[in-house]
Amino acid sequence: MCGRFTNEMTWSQIHALYKLSDKLHPVAPSNLQPRHNIAPTQDVDIVHLDKAGELELDRGRWWLVPFFAKELPKAAMFNARIETVDISGAFREGFKSRRCLIPADGYFEWTKAEDGGKDPWLLQMPNGQPFSFAGIWARNDNLGVTSCTIITAPAVPEIAHLHDRMPVILAPEAYGTWLDTRVQGKDAKALLLDAQIDHMLEFHRVDRAVNSSRYDGTDTKKPLINSL
Repeated sequence: MCGRFTNEMTWSQIHALYKLSDKLHPVAPSNLQPRHNIAPTQDVDIVHLDKAGELELDRGRWWLVPFFAKELPKAAMFNARIETVDISGAFREGFKSRRCLIPADGYFEWTKAEDGGKDPWLLQMPNGQPFSFAGIWARNDNLGVTSCTIITAPAVPEIAHLHDRMPVILAPEAYGTWLDTRVQGKDAKALLLDAQIDHMLEFHRVDRAVNSSRYDGTDTKKPLINSL
């Protein structure tokens, strides 16, 4: 699963990762601040196609609010399982027509410790390179909310000892295909598995201060000594 992640990317990194159009995004956002411990229901950056088919950098609530919802959902909607994302009433329309990429540079998982507590682990690409979760997004005009969710799949063997599920991280060369809604059904699901690069993740333990969603210290990525 993915219950917390980090995004400390600069505007230039985001611009380069997605090759954003200078015409649509000519100026760096003035409010682009590093995020060290992003939690569900907080606003996050999302990248999707606009009506003209151009990549658009947007913001949305990380906890999907379906277009038909009359109130903010109380059920957990920050992850969507690949097994049911195409048939679930809350997610199927997004999977069909509103796919997105969610930029990040790390995410957290937890293992149970001998003392009964939970030990947090940070998972990153080599050298802390930025990446993208595969997601879907929605716009609820009645509530005035743009939102998103991250798609999860069974974990690859390299990280399965930390958690049995993983957020789908896509290879950059697959971004365009994922956003292309002409790719549907089994082909779209196959892409999520064939183009995922979670096997490349590296990980280390971090301080338990991260366990609190209210903690947003700049040291959330700092490894504990002898954590591996």
